[in-house]
Amino acid sequence: MGFAQSRSLETQELVEKTGFSAEQIEHLHRRFNYLSGNESTVRKHNFENVSDLKNNPIQSRIVNAFFDRRNLHLGSAGFVEEINFEQFLTIMSYFRPMGEKSDEENVRSCRKYKLRFLFNMYDTDNDSKITLDEYRNVVVDLLTRSLSDGLSENVNNQTELAKSIADGAMLEAASLCVGQMEPDQVYEGINFEDFLKIWERIDIETQMHVRFLNLDTLPSCH
Repeated sequence: MGFAQSRSLETQELVEKTGFSAEQIEHLHRRFNYLSGNESTVRKHNFENVSDLKNNPIQSRIVNAFFDRRNLHLGSAGFVEEINFEQFLTIMSYFRPMGEKSDEENVRSCRKYKLRFLFNMYDTDNDSKITLDEYRNVVVDLLTRSLSDGLSENVNNQTELAKSIADGAMLEAASLCVGQMEPDQVYEGINFEDFLKIWERIDIETQMHVRFLNLDTLPSCH
């Protein structure tokens, strides 16, 4: 069997496993080779020189998501040290746009699939719940960067303001998911069902864009 035929069969197997077209698999394979330096696997350090990630305040969270065993459907906590091309395709499937002609059930399924990925990124201790501290850390990362660009306050003041905003958002989440709470009741955190409620009216497509991989032509999620 020649190399070209072997490659074609391998691509066809990936088409059947992932739902990506052969053309898109070839496109993503070029991106994978760019990241890995033409090696068979990608490690976290390979993302260090990605220009669009360098200034992202949650860069480490995004990169970790590629190596999260939950996102790779390995069914356990923790991270892998490296991922191969097929695993890379598994992660990229979370970023596929939803097809315009998809029926309501497919759209709901696709949104849930994408939101599980985001939930895992927030749920850093893998206890199936986003606690106030976990949620606050993400908001602080995002807002402190934004505030530092537009305000002359010192870093401590910026961080405290970001924490206040995070606390308020968490209270709003509690109100939405739990309803009226007793004075002594403590909201322990956002589970995945709560997370789905919070994101119900949010455009998930704009939150799951990976410009650094140039994925404008990714096929739809069906």
